[in-house]
Amino acid sequence: MNRFQGNSQSNEDDQEQDQEQQNENLKRKCVDYHTPALLDLSNRRFFKACRTSHVRDQFYTQPHSSYLRLLNLPVSTVSDPIPSIAYLTYMAHVTRAKNSYPVMALSWTPGGRRLLTGNQEGEFTLWDGVNFSFELIMSAHDTSFRCMCWSHNQNYLLTSDAAGNIKYWSPSIAPVSNLDSHNGQAIHALSFSPSDTKFVSCGDDATVRIWDWAGRREERVLEGHGWDVKTVAWHPRSSVICSGSKDNLVKLWDPRTGSSLSTLYGHKNTVTKVAWNDNGNWLLTGSRDQLIKVYDIRAMRELCTLKGHHKEVTSIAWHPHFESVFASGGMDGTLIYWNIGPKGSEDPAAKVPFAHDMAIWDMKWHPGGHLLATGSNDRQTKFWARNRLGCDEGLVAGEGGGTGGDDEDEGITEIFNDEIELGNHVGIVIGKRGATIIAMQRSTGTKMHVDQARRVLLIEGTATQIDVVKKRVGALLDRVSSDFTGGNNGPSGMGMSDSAARSNRSSGAADTNMYYGPASY
Repeated sequence: MNRFQGNSQSNEDDQEQDQEQQNENLKRKCVDYHTPALLDLSNRRFFKACRTSHVRDQFYTQPHSSYLRLLNLPVSTVSDPIPSIAYLTYMAHVTRAKNSYPVMALSWTPGGRRLLTGNQEGEFTLWDGVNFSFELIMSAHDTSFRCMCWSHNQNYLLTSDAAGNIKYWSPSIAPVSNLDSHNGQAIHALSFSPSDTKFVSCGDDATVRIWDWAGRREERVLEGHGWDVKTVAWHPRSSVICSGSKDNLVKLWDPRTGSSLSTLYGHKNTVTKVAWNDNGNWLLTGSRDQLIKVYDIRAMRELCTLKGHHKEVTSIAWHPHFESVFASGGMDGTLIYWNIGPKGSEDPAAKVPFAHDMAIWDMKWHPGGHLLATGSNDRQTKFWARNRLGCDEGLVAGEGGGTGGDDEDEGITEIFNDEIELGNHVGIVIGKRGATIIAMQRSTGTKMHVDQARRVLLIEGTATQIDVVKKRVGALLDRVSSDFTGGNNGPSGMGMSDSAARSNRSSGAADTNMYYGPASY
């Protein structure tokens, strides 16, 4: 009898555990914006219909959980902007398909209900925009994606690939038509005219081409760049096209005559991205020279040069509601938020180092402005949201509104440069596709780069962080050496007693070779 009672009890326990596991599986992370939207709708009753007709008195939330219910959407503060609510440093979710490939382009569907991504194998992947669940994967192109662009009326989607093919899609992601152009070369960017009757494309054949949307025919070829054209953007309200090329030039074109209006010579390397502000006056350019420049197109002058990236700038995107705020991504996976203009600064407003392990190829803001989606070469798509009140997750210490410290605290965070000799074990420290050095950077918070010519590991960080890195690298090399020689007395001198000899404090000795972020072969 006792035996049967024991079996029944164990079965009940197993059922309870299964039920708990099922309940746990049902729980999904989500970013629910319905409450702030309802709060905004209820507050509209006390103001004029035109939001910008007067300045509202904004309610500033405090760093306490009791204020969570009072969080508004960014669109609620357009008349009196609070840029800090656009600094999305909290990683809400990471998505990665089963058979994943690098994410080359992405775009929110009209209304922001879903996110559409295109990978290196030419496949569409559809993700839910609230709970971030996987919905659909389908083949779209025969080669790698390069660009996605919705028409202003949101009735059609354009995509391009690395083989010079442009495809038309309906809002239900059904193919409509396709075009072959640019002599079979990669098409890097597409952009619609303000009226949606025409669109422009650019490619590796060093040309910019204007197309008639309804007739699906090429109208004009703009020639003037001396090398591959990497980016193009049509002015939001005027007949002006901006293009950036591998010849380091930014050109402005008149699409009606096909002539070049002006050339900007601000960059010293390939111009990777250009973007018009919605106000139509500011032009944003990013380049492989690690600089971002803002131009006032009315006076044809440079407003500011933004320095914050330590590798080439690979993606930029203006905020949909705050005209002075934009985000940028770099080759090393760093995500930076900027606030420019009279009330802004030329320093990064918020910075998320190692947001991705590799280059951020594309980023798009949710139409509501409360989410940012980024696609990277590390095969991941990440959703970024606002931090909970009082939390500084994702921010660099001392940046993006971090609390300042006294002189003692400043001494603790003083940055040093150091290096460790690697000998013949450079590949061991880098790891497969940089996995080892990336993991070490994330866990220690340092910036590291392997100088393969000198066979040394360059480190930047605090004294404590550098000591931790030295211990870990020393232990790794000692373990590898002992496995290779059968002990700690090998001919390479890799014994534990020689660990200190590999480390050599040389502040600033190799600054010119310093590379911030994941190392590569």
